[in-house]
This record gives sequence, C-alpha cells and structure tokens, in this order.
Amino acid sequence: MPFVSLDTNLPAEGLPADFLQKMCSCVAATLGKPEERMNLVVKPGCPMLMSGSSAPCVILSVSAIGCTNTAEKNREHSAKICRFLTEELSLTLDRVVISFHALEPHQVGKNGTVMSFL
Repeated sequence: MPFVSLDTNLPAEGLPADFLQKMCSCVAATLGKPEERMNLVVKPGCPMLMSGSSAPCVILSVSAIGCTNTAEKNREHSAKICRFLTEELSLTLDRVVISFHALEPHQVGKNGTVMSFL
C-alpha cells in the first residue's frame, strides 16, 4: 500500500493529461505493487526552490511496506522513477529529488485496522 506524494513547481496545465495514471503505473511496477494498492497525490504549482533555483523541479516522497528498506532497492527505484519523470516532464536529473520511507505493516491503517491484521 504505497503512498506517493509529488510536489512540483510546474503548473497543472504543464503536466500531461494522463500523468497521474502513468505515474501510478510507473511507481507500482517499480515497487512491485499492484496499481489498486497505490495512493498518489500530485501537487502542481507549488512555490519551490531547489539548489538555489526556481527552475522546474520535482520533490517526490515514496513510503511503502517491504520495498523501500535497502539502499540497493532504492537505487533501482530511483533510477526508474527519475527516468520516467525526466522523460514525462522534460526535467534534468538534477531537478528531481526522491525521499524513500520504509513502513511497517502496523504503521498503515485501512478499513478500521492496520495492515498487520489484513
């Protein structure tokens, strides 16, 4: 049940029409999770500064159970997600930053309980 939050200073009209669905598919495939379990928020038009520049950029946060808990996994995830974002949004690699957060099943609530019991 991954949680993905993308902040960007690109305007909403600067995002491809099918961006949310393509982003969901990319991250689900990258993490090895079903698309039905994905939770994705995209916040365009954010006032942002990255490395002292307000040029177009993305800050992405990825939180998930069991697939963001090692440097090796996250290096692979980062490469695939960065490739997608640079191609879809015409960004350079230095304008994309990703933070990965490993979650435990007891830290995710759903249906009035936590994932440990589902």
